[in-house]
Amino acid sequence: MPAAKKALTPEPHLKFKPLTPEIWTEFEKLFGPKGACGGCWCMWWRLKRSDFEKQNGEENKQAMKKLVHSGKIPGILAYLNDRPIAWCSIAPRKDFILLDRSRILKPIDDKPVWSVVCLFVAKPFRRKGITPSLLRAAITYASEKGAKIIEGYPIDTKKDNYPVVFASTGLYAAFIKAGFKECARRSKTRPIMRFFIEEEVQKRS
Repeated sequence: MPAAKKALTPEPHLKFKPLTPEIWTEFEKLFGPKGACGGCWCMWWRLKRSDFEKQNGEENKQAMKKLVHSGKIPGILAYLNDRPIAWCSIAPRKDFILLDRSRILKPIDDKPVWSVVCLFVAKPFRRKGITPSLLRAAITYASEKGAKIIEGYPIDTKKDNYPVVFASTGLYAAFIKAGFKECARRSKTRPIMRFFIEEEVQKRS
């Protein structure tokens, strides 16, 4: 087993798969008729705001399906007993055009990074510690694809019941548990956090 994979393997009770055409129907099942949240189908960060609003709902679903069937992998699914229960959108930052348009989340340097932009956990499995394990699996997946730095943009809030609809990028505490470090903060509640693959592997080897 490669050193990075051995060091970063998530909890064994969950299994993870990259989203490919073969498991599209499982992704579709997890997201349900609402497309996870308001017809987004995880296209929010991939489009200009005006384009997203024009194709909200079914068109977003078809856009994501087309992306998956083109051979690109937009993220990973988490499974419990063969049931898809969670999703993490992770890909090279350049795939998410909305990040560069954000004053708060614009690049902090010119280093190539992969970005975690969306986390979705099925309702029965929320607040059960799934997200840190999902993030660790995303780190493992990205490292196997050659990523050196993984970036995230969680919400930093002290509210215990922060609305899920406003926390699609994840919560600060989950990223800390997964080993991310804060690298920049241009907003009180929106840090930019990073996980450094080589640093972590050296620490655990």
